[in-house]
Formats: sequence, structure tokens, C-alpha cells
Amino acid sequence: MWQAWNTGLLLAQQAGAAPQVGSGAMLMLVLFIVGSLWIGVLANRAASTGGFMKGFFLGNRGLGVWALALTATIQSGGTFMGFPSLVYSHGWIVALWIGSYMVVPITGFGILGKRLAQLSRRTGAITVPDMFRVRFGSPTLGLMSTLFILFYLSFLMFAQFKAGAIVLQLAWPGGGDLALSEDAAGISEWRYHVGLLVFATTVVAYTLAGGFLAAVWTDLFQSVLMFAGVMLLLVACLSAVGGLEQATLRSLANTGPGFVFGPGYSADGGQQQFLPLSLAISFFVVWIWGGVGAPAGLVRLMASQNTNVIRKSIYVLSIYNLGIYLPLIVICVCGRALLPDLAKSDEIVPRLALLTTADWPGGSLVAGLILAAPFGAVMSTVSSYLVVLSSGVVRDIYQRLLRPQAPREELRLAAWVTMILAGLISVAVMWSPPKYLQVFIVFSTSGAAATFLVPAIMACYWRRATPTGVATGMVSGAVVVLFLYLCGIMGWSPPQSIGAAGGFRPWFLLGLEPLIWGLLASGSSAVLVSLLTPPLPAEHISRLFDRRTGAEGEAV
Repeated sequence: MWQAWNTGLLLAQQAGAAPQVGSGAMLMLVLFIVGSLWIGVLANRAASTGGFMKGFFLGNRGLGVWALALTATIQSGGTFMGFPSLVYSHGWIVALWIGSYMVVPITGFGILGKRLAQLSRRTGAITVPDMFRVRFGSPTLGLMSTLFILFYLSFLMFAQFKAGAIVLQLAWPGGGDLALSEDAAGISEWRYHVGLLVFATTVVAYTLAGGFLAAVWTDLFQSVLMFAGVMLLLVACLSAVGGLEQATLRSLANTGPGFVFGPGYSADGGQQQFLPLSLAISFFVVWIWGGVGAPAGLVRLMASQNTNVIRKSIYVLSIYNLGIYLPLIVICVCGRALLPDLAKSDEIVPRLALLTTADWPGGSLVAGLILAAPFGAVMSTVSSYLVVLSSGVVRDIYQRLLRPQAPREELRLAAWVTMILAGLISVAVMWSPPKYLQVFIVFSTSGAAATFLVPAIMACYWRRATPTGVATGMVSGAVVVLFLYLCGIMGWSPPQSIGAAGGFRPWFLLGLEPLIWGLLASGSSAVLVSLLTPPLPAEHISRLFDRRTGAEGEAV
């Protein structure tokens, strides 16, 4: 214990100086990149066994339990940068903030999974807009879905490109930059730009090679790597600080009671409340439905083999979430104990990885393995978004509207061009990056769920739903979330003392997160308009809802 205490004091003294990065960190990332590219090549061979559209964009509907459950798409740059930053800044209350994520599979997969997979097979849908188009017999609804997907994925893509570049920047041998400084100049700036180009080239290349299966298989590989990295860092941090009790007590001494109790610690000593009761309730809606209601989550359910796979994946994913997020909370509490005065809180995970393993045998390689965790999370997220984005452009715009008879090779070329352009645009936007990461992710998650969740549930379960009603629900949910964010950003809302401090945050009307209001608007307007508009033909509804017998019935 005394040795751990001395180690903790030494690390705390080093807090003001960034540690030097050994060559092992970059070596591990290079090996990781090579492995991802190799997986992309293997995925290309597997996807080529079926038709291009179904193989490239949906993996021939072949996801098994582990592939569906351990998809690192649920983790992203926010998991290892934005989320740890919040824990370090506000304390144990963030455990409640993320707590609902532990039950995402039970609720989201359980309610939407089986029926969505069945409906996608009966409609022959390859994309989310495909499913809405055929389910409601409305090309307009399909096009509207595509445009919304492109809008939300743009925000998510840009944030992830910044995160990937930062990881490569901090892993540069001999470097000491652990987070991107907004006023950085000289060597740190060119390291960021090189990292951005390497990241973009890698993730676009392996996604081009294997499409949806490349994203899924690399997700599986990266999920295992992330779990190993988090466990290693957990052991290193607890050993350095002397256990969880010591970490909590020293964090409390370094900050104040708010770090241990709700509604959260405020560094400026003001009245800012990170998580009052109303916002805590809100996030039990946001995280449960945000991931499943977003297009990338819906596509995964559509690509599953069968209902049994979805059922088993619920248990696997629940356990995996516990193994990622709870250790990260403990790690960042240890971080506040060891490094109490970080100027940039998003440094906490990479700084701890480098400091706590510095004296280990092969410590640089171990640090590289830990740093590969956020890099893998970001890569897997971007690859999945690239697949969803390109499928929307190629399937739902190019093939449906411009070239219905386009041959396989032309569609493949269109998908490649779309992915390359998406990568180039992301690099251009992130060349001079904005300050915010986690807030972009929360905005995109809330907006996408407010737009698609109610329409998806209606499509799966309500025979009386109409195209006009569903379209109204999509628009109203999106407009409400966007309006509340504009009110907060432009200063139109009353003064607020809840949520994370910063300029890009919404108006928490009545203390509730915008997604709550978006879902209320989407649900009420969609139901009302559906009841006021003519229903779809009975034979169309019967084909999609009534039980079938034979081989086709068994397949779904």
C-alpha cells in the first residue's frame, strides 16, 4: 500500500509535464492498422459470394451472435475521450449518466430486434430507407430517410475523424501532446495532420475492400482489443493509486463533495449541476433508444441471421458493456486522484496509459495496446458510418432515382467514390478541428433517435400507420431537437445551470434532454396524422404482417 501511495504521489507530481511516448506505442498502432486492412481483404472475399448490394451493404444477412453483439460501433471516440473527460470533470455521478447504456440490448434489441429483422426480410430491404420505402410504398419517405441519415452521420463522422487523428498524434515517438490544442502550432500541428491523413486512408481503404463485413469483422477484432486495453489500464491505475477506496478518498480531497455525490462536481465552484434528477431520467431514454434508434444500429439488426442470434446477443452485449464502461469510470476516478489538475480533461485516458505503464517491462508496448483501444473504437465507428452513408447514396439515390438498371460494377464504383468523397470531406472539415467531440455525438444520437425511433416502431408493429403519418413523425422529431439545440447555442433559452458546460449545448426545457421532447412530438404527430389519412391497402399489410408457413416463414 505504501509503495502504491508513493507511486501515486510521483505520478501526481508529473501531472504538469506530458510524458514522452516510446516507439512501442506507434508500433502497436501500425500492427493494428495492418491487421484491420488484412481483415478488410478477407471480408471482400466473403462478401463477393452473394450479390453486390446485399453482400457489400448487408453482409448477406449473415451476422452471428458474437458479430452482432461485440460490434464496436456502440463504442466510439466519445467512449475513450468524451466520456472519460466527463467522469474526470464531474465525478461518480457520470456512472448514473451512462447507467442506462447497460440495458440497451435488453430493451432496444428486445423490442425492435426480432420484428425489424423479420420485416427487412419480407420487404427485401438492404438499407433503412429501403425498409421504409417498401413498408409504406412511398419513394418520398425513402428519400426523406436517406437525407436525414446523411445529415446526422455527417456530424458523427466529423467528430470521429478528429478523435482518430488525436490518437495517432499522441502515439508519435518522442511526442508529448496528449490532446489537440486548439492553438497548437509547429510540430504538434503537423503531427495531427499526418495522423488525420493516415487515419482517413486506413479506414476508407479497408471499408472499400470489404464493405459491411469489413466493418463488422474489424468491429469484432477491435472489441476484443478494447476490452483487453481497458482491463490493463484498470489494473495499472488501481495499482498506482492503492485501490478504489484510496482513489475515491483522494479524488474527494482534490475536489469536493460534488465529485462523490450528485448532481456532480463543478470546478468553478458555481451552481452548475451536471446531472439533476430530470436529466438523469432523460438519459435513461437517450442511451437506451439512441443507439438502437439510429440508422447504424437498425442496420445491424436487419443483418442478423435469425431471432435466436438476436436473443443470445442481448446477453453477450450486456456483459460487454459492463466490462467497458464501469472500468472506465473507475479508471477516471483514479485519474482525478493521481492527476488532479489537468487543464484538458480529454487527456486523461492517454496520459494515464503512458504514466502508469512507464515502469512496466515493455511498458511502451503495453501503452500502445491501451491506446489502440480508442483508435479501434473510432475506426470501427467510422467504417460502419461509411457503409450506411454510401448505401444511402448508392442504393437510395443513385440506383433508385438515377440509374435503376446500373450493373454491378457501376454500383461498386459508385460506392467507392462515395466513401472516398466522404473521407476527403471529413479530412477537409477536421483540418482545423472544432473544440467539441462528445457534444456532437450526443446531438447526432438524440437527433437520429428522435427522427427514426417512433417511425421504426410504427413500421414494425402498427398496421394503421400511413406514409404521411410516418413522414410527419420524422420531421417533427428532427425539428424539435434541432430547435432546442439552436435555442441553447444562440442564447435564446433562459439561463441554465444543468448539463456539461460549453457553448454547444441545448435548451433543457423543464430540465429534460431534447430527445424526450423530440420523441413526444414525433409520436403524437405521427399517430394523429396516420389516423387522419387513408390506410394502406389490406393486401399490402397482410403480406408484411401475417404469419407465413414453409421455408420462408422459418427463415424469418
